[in-house]
Amino acid sequence: MTELTSTITCPACGHRKTETMPADACQYFYECESCGVLLKPLAGDCCVFCSYGDHPCPPRQKELQSGPAGQHCCC
Repeated sequence: MTELTSTITCPACGHRKTETMPADACQYFYECESCGVLLKPLAGDCCVFCSYGDHPCPPRQKELQSGPAGQHCCC
């Protein structure tokens, strides 16, 4: 089952917010509503949810569920 929400934690201020993730795309930018820092994915990650969220994005979840022969993440 694919999780469609993820709690993002800002590395600058520690603010946490649960967000609904796009079901079929990666989100490359996210602005922290507390401190205003613009988050971008860490090296090797496709989106901010994979870098700062408690659940990876839905395309990455599907990739992990289907194994190495499955589809690659959206990026």
